[in-house]
This record gives sequence, structure tokens and C-alpha cells, in this order.
Amino acid sequence: MKLSARGRYAVMALADMASIKEQGPVTLAEIAERQDISISYLEQLFAKLRRCGVVKGVRGPGGGYRLSRPAGETSIAEIIMAVDEQIDTVACDRDSKLGCTGRTGRCLAHDLWDELGRHIYLFLSSITLDDVLQKRVLGAAGGARMMEKI
Repeated sequence: MKLSARGRYAVMALADMASIKEQGPVTLAEIAERQDISISYLEQLFAKLRRCGVVKGVRGPGGGYRLSRPAGETSIAEIIMAVDEQIDTVACDRDSKLGCTGRTGRCLAHDLWDELGRHIYLFLSSITLDDVLQKRVLGAAGGARMMEKI
């Protein structure tokens, strides 16, 4: 499974917003400059984030965007889902009669990949923007990187 740019950029942009505490609304131009993301791409993302209630738009001079809730109450899964990012690890459409192989039935490893997708969603649901900013997501994955070198 690969997380697309849409999900990664949405998380980066909101982490940027959350890192600017008590300064009022943040403009997309400011985020674009700091995170090296195009403004037009951010406009698309923030339209989706606003529709889902993750951010609020502030109009007028000094306007921009702000988080709808504190960073500690905004999960990474919520952000990713708001920008239509699917956390799917199975190749099949769950509502289709055709299985993973394009015929009938599931592939032999379907349940493995399906459960992996659920774990990814649960993990991202347990992590907030504040956790990212406070670097509280470091842990077992660091040990996995060490295993790759062995």
C-alpha cells in the first residue's frame, strides 16, 4: 500500500497549521511556502478538509484557515479520509461479486491484506496532529528499520 501525495500533503499542511499556535488564521500561501506545496493543490485539499469539518475558513483581511478542533483532537486518519484517500490494502471491491482475482471468490491472502488495512486505519486513528508535532509517533518502527540493515 502506498499513501498518495494527497494524503501526505494534507497531513503536512495541517501539521504546519497546528505548529503555528495562537497566530490566528493561516493562509494557504504561507503553508505553500513553508511546505513547498503548490497553492492550487492546497486549495483542492482545503476545500475537501473544509467540507468535512476538519478546518474552518476565515474570510476577510487577515483571513485564512484554522483547525476546527485542537490538534490533540484531530486524528491523522480523519485528515486522510477527508481528502478521499483510501486506506485499502485489498485489490478487490468489497461490494462486488467478483473477488480479488477478477473472477469469483477471494484470493488466498485476502484476509491478511484486509486485516492489515484495518490495523493501518486503527493506527492512524490513534495518532493526532499534536502527537506528530510532539514527536510521539516514534517507537517500534524505528526498530524495524534496524532489522532491515541486518
